[in-house]
Amino acid sequence: MVFILGVNFPERNLVKKSLQSFFGIGNNASSRLLARFHIHPTCKVGELANKQVLDITAALSEMKIENDLRRQYLDDIKRLKETGTYRGRRHALGLPVRGQRTRTQIKTAVKLNRMERRL
Repeated sequence: MVFILGVNFPERNLVKKSLQSFFGIGNNASSRLLARFHIHPTCKVGELANKQVLDITAALSEMKIENDLRRQYLDDIKRLKETGTYRGRRHALGLPVRGQRTRTQIKTAVKLNRMERRL
């Protein structure tokens, strides 16, 4: 078992997939981390040297991931709601925010556009 940022990963898992299990680390970010520390994409967690594990842990601790990133997302949505923007009102009502269609999806529209939900 290898610990990265306090999370226990089995030795048979791929390093890339293990990094993607952190909130805020996707495919692109994990690929960049592997390239930065010269780790092969098919390398398993058990094959990492201690120095590589420490380097990855140090890089991840500098990034905004997990609870810090979740808190930032919630603060951004809260700010939009408080300023009364269109996007903020859509978030508050639980409606699609980014221009998705709600007219023809009957199940979704009926569920989302009830009278008590309207402003």
